[in-house]
Amino acid sequence: MSLRVISGSAKGRVLKSVPGDMTRPITDRVKESLFNIISGDVIDSNWWDVFAGTGAVGIEALSRGAAFCRFIDLNRAPVDTIKFNLAATRLASRAEAKRADAFSLLASHPDRAFHYIYIAPPQYQDMWSQALLELDSNLEWLEKDGWTVVQIHPKEYKQMDLNHLMEFDRRKYGSTLLVFYERK
Repeated sequence: MSLRVISGSAKGRVLKSVPGDMTRPITDRVKESLFNIISGDVIDSNWWDVFAGTGAVGIEALSRGAAFCRFIDLNRAPVDTIKFNLAATRLASRAEAKRADAFSLLASHPDRAFHYIYIAPPQYQDMWSQALLELDSNLEWLEKDGWTVVQIHPKEYKQMDLNHLMEFDRRKYGSTLLVFYERK
């Protein structure tokens, strides 16, 4: 599957994929739908692409005018791929890509707040709910009016009992489910 930037300053740029099968890239259809839902709120926003893979979601946000995006992945290959894609799209100056354990980082003291936190971990390992629970107990990572978006397979979905976040929307696109959370 060929990944590309759909809109904005890097529109049409093809993104390099992570070698092997350790990531599950987002389809153009799902990415387009996500940014249609968010619409104009991307401009000047801060993003955190957790389990970033190729960096396609954060790069799309930057291309559409986001002020900053942090990309985190545990493995070297995705981080190297993200850095390559940021350089190719000329968006590296507004980004940070680093190897880190997402759960440890989510549990640590926040160094900034994000308008959008995008969680798209490897499938069928229940990592999405673990990440959401970490965020729910450390909400300073999320701006007061911020959203957390989880990308999972529909079969992975379960209702979450959260203290500070609540689900407000859910959209299914074939084998991809986007679940949207905001502060209660």
